[in-house]
Amino acid sequence: MRGLPPKLHDIAYEPGLAVPAADGSPLLTDHYFPLDAGDFPTLLIRSPYGRGFPWAPMYGVLLAEQGFHVVLQSCRGTGGSGGEFDLWRNEAADGQATVAWLRQQPWFSGVLGTIGSSYLAYVQWALALDPPPELRAMAVQIGMHDPHRFFYRGGAFSLEDALVVAVGLTTQHRGIPSFLRATLRLQRHLRKVPGGRPVLEAYRAALGGPVPFLEEAMAHPDPGDAHWHGADAGPAAEGLTVPTSLIGGWHDVNLDQTLQQYGRLRRAGCETSLLVGPWSHQSALQQGWPEVFAESLAWLRAHLCGDPSGLRPTGVRVHLGGRGSWRDLLDWPPARRGQYWYVGTGSTLVSRAPEATTEPLSFRYDPADPTPSLGGALVGGRAAQRDNRPLEARQDVLTFTTEPLTTPVDVLGPVSSVLQVSTDTGHADVFVRLCDVDPQNRSTNVCDGLQRLQAADTPITVTVEMSSTAYRFLPGHRIRLQISGGAHPRFTRNTGTGESWATTTRLAPVRISLHHPSMLVLPAPDKAEGE
Repeated sequence: MRGLPPKLHDIAYEPGLAVPAADGSPLLTDHYFPLDAGDFPTLLIRSPYGRGFPWAPMYGVLLAEQGFHVVLQSCRGTGGSGGEFDLWRNEAADGQATVAWLRQQPWFSGVLGTIGSSYLAYVQWALALDPPPELRAMAVQIGMHDPHRFFYRGGAFSLEDALVVAVGLTTQHRGIPSFLRATLRLQRHLRKVPGGRPVLEAYRAALGGPVPFLEEAMAHPDPGDAHWHGADAGPAAEGLTVPTSLIGGWHDVNLDQTLQQYGRLRRAGCETSLLVGPWSHQSALQQGWPEVFAESLAWLRAHLCGDPSGLRPTGVRVHLGGRGSWRDLLDWPPARRGQYWYVGTGSTLVSRAPEATTEPLSFRYDPADPTPSLGGALVGGRAAQRDNRPLEARQDVLTFTTEPLTTPVDVLGPVSSVLQVSTDTGHADVFVRLCDVDPQNRSTNVCDGLQRLQAADTPITVTVEMSSTAYRFLPGHRIRLQISGGAHPRFTRNTGTGESWATTTRLAPVRISLHHPSMLVLPAPDKAEGE
């Protein structure tokens, strides 16, 4: 809460107002408001995590002090609200019902905005599927719009994130003591979950019992399954005219969804801005909160209060890792060209492809001793950048590294790897990570991705999307490509059998071979825009 703007108004609040949901269920709502006379715009915040800490001080108090009516509401089935919480299914209708209630309030001026992070961002996209005429601005922070894409990445289930989110959704609205107890229980059991087979049953010890929405997500991996019908609120951006601010973090689990929505909004001609900081999902709301709050406040003031003085001169601001500075850009991604680094011989990463006849490199992945995850884009506190040397010392991890750089290398945009892969069982995952190796040989992760695949003795071409980054590799540093067969428990391990990971009781080791040419594709900017 340091580094925030001084308050402009003394405030008061009305707790526990009952707002009728779409089916009449009472949605408990707290109303924060300035005590000064005048018409103030209204901000709607809908949360399944309760209305207390941290949402009350971060949103209710701070925004009311800045001159807004703040309506902080518990989603149905949470925080004392009536009905039953059903992940995503009621948010659009309940949001519309809440706006209908707002129209009846004497203090509502007819000027409405929304703000919120994570699931509090999802409910904004749900409302924007049919935006009410009063909606003038949205501030979407580290947000998701597609639940399936949150649960599944590259064909693998995001186990650790799913468990952390399940703890939050089932306990946080009951109060901090309940949430802390559940969090500690998960920490004790997290790495044991895949050890007890099948996963569909073993996870329950970590969460203290079954969680229906989590088991449904596990049971429906196909995004085209009827289970996911209506879950993706992303299309709201395709025709949206409501000015929308997007905030993400380079190590946020929802980064790709944030960047996808930015692209949709730009193509739709919608006024939008993008801020991406050096944050994970948690740290954006902790260490990054002064920047996140200032960005959101400036956007809301500009579009709800007619005060554009706090807006940036450019639409995009990103944090440039490696250099540790901010860069203003006209758009994202900036104009770029592909820079190709090839897997060479002797663990090298080179600018020219070796002969295709060069012997392949291989390693053995054993799901009974799965390659552990370390840092990266996670919801929980073990996210972001870490020293990868302990991980890279394992026999089931390959690394390929350039010579020390003589000039800086800037990477701005989506990163990927194009690999030629074969296996001896037909079933495997490939986890690929971009790392920065400093002169002291410390290897730090920049971005990564995983792809579940089916490949037998004949090599197939596998493209692994590794998310996006803005990063500068400094002179004297080296670029490293790290390849393994998984990242446990961040993603469910590949059992090697082709059977359902959620219900199988069998495990089979797999030998994964990497053939030439295999390469890392980095987006190099055409020019030093925004220096």
